[in-house]
Amino acid sequence: MSFLEHEEADYDLQLDINKSFFFITQAVAKNMKKHGGGSIVNIGSMWAHQAVKATPSSAYSMQKAGLHALTKNLAMELAEHGIRVNAVAPAVVRSTIYKSFIAENEINDALAGFNDFHPIGRIGSPDDIANTIEFLLFEKSSWITGSIIDVDGGVMAGRN
Repeated sequence: MSFLEHEEADYDLQLDINKSFFFITQAVAKNMKKHGGGSIVNIGSMWAHQAVKATPSSAYSMQKAGLHALTKNLAMELAEHGIRVNAVAPAVVRSTIYKSFIAENEINDALAGFNDFHPIGRIGSPDDIANTIEFLLFEKSSWITGSIIDVDGGVMAGRN
């Protein structure tokens, strides 16, 4: 939806999403502090880094940019408690979210139209994102905090 079409309820929805992230993460971090630390991985978006005119997403992008900022700030605030905070920033990924605004029988064709958007030549799969999250949750990434990792098929490097 374009910026000029948004209504106050659309804006409020995005603020409510960030409010939820904030307080859920606070509860999780308090528990992690009690247990000696841990790792938090947020799900950001490439749309927080880069606008794409063909897919207007101003309210969504604003929400995800806020989540990216929260990730970096929490990495600083929670490091002394042994808590690392990172995020992944996917591009177009096959997920059930599309059922909310694309007819189910049109989803495959609609998503296939984004394959060429990604230099790798395909949209992402849930496993593409999950594998990076798994890496960030475990000790192999113990020296990474405050990072927003692009898991985007090369979109932030450039587009075809």
